[in-house]
Amino acid sequence: MHNIELLNKFLKDELSATETYQQALDKLKEDTELGKSDSLTPLFAEHKAAVSSLQALINRLGGTPVENSGAWGAWAQIVIGGAKILGQKATLKALKEGEKNGADDYEKALLETELPADIRSLIETNLLVSKQANIRTLDRLLDTETA
Repeated sequence: MHNIELLNKFLKDELSATETYQQALDKLKEDTELGKSDSLTPLFAEHKAAVSSLQALINRLGGTPVENSGAWGAWAQIVIGGAKILGQKATLKALKEGEKNGADDYEKALLETELPADIRSLIETNLLVSKQANIRTLDRLLDTETA
């Protein structure tokens, strides 16, 4: 049961990330900064793929995937809402913080010695790699941001 709870925690985080990226993409499109939104679209897609992977694994293990991001999602929406008011750089920084928190959670899970091979593999080859790539992408976008 612990494994399903862990996977559902990750699923909540990924659902929150998809909601947050959707809001950020909507904001950047409003500001007609299509170059930035084009850069974020693949990150949004990676989070949607992570949601699908986690849901499939939870189902395969006999669990029931959570359907929403819960309190974390509400907090992320408040953060991104405030960042949207403050501008693009703040929005990108908020997205990067979320990615870093997710990567930290995955790294902590990998320290568990009793983590089953299928969960370990998903984290090592997919989820953590994706977070690390997203952080690099956001760093590049922040480096090109002037304000």
